Amino acid sequence: MFRTHFTLYVQDQSRSSASYERVLGMQPRLDVPGMTEFEFGDECVLGLMPSSGIKRLLGEKLPDPVLAAGIPRAELYSVHPNADQIHRASLDAGGRELSPMTPRDWGDTVAYSLDLDGHVLAFARPTSPTL
Repeated sequence: MFRTHFTLYVQDQSRSSASYERVLGMQPRLDVPGMTEFEFGDECVLGLMPSSGIKRLLGEKLPDPVLAAGIPRAELYSVHPNADQIHRASLDAGGRELSPMTPRDWGDTVAYSLDLDGHVLAFARPTSPTL
């Protein structure tokens, strides 16, 4: 088994960190200039990094993520028994609803929103209780 970090590039780290704290209902495990991290168990971490930081780190070979600001390029799909409440928290934190909680043909009931940087957030609950 290995630990996985998913990092979203954001325009304003402080603003995005505050929004995700509200949505996730947790404090970050790390919050320093250049990186905020939220830990989900032992194997998964969600990071928020300023777009300018990754560009500075990797240089000219990396296409500038600032040019894609607001254009959805990633989705965070989270399954939770209180998905309705988490979706509502994402909207209260400044997110924009794309689709209300709706049963989907793959077996989950899912709501979709956009976060402050245009990343798609999907909050799902299984139709059959397997959590």
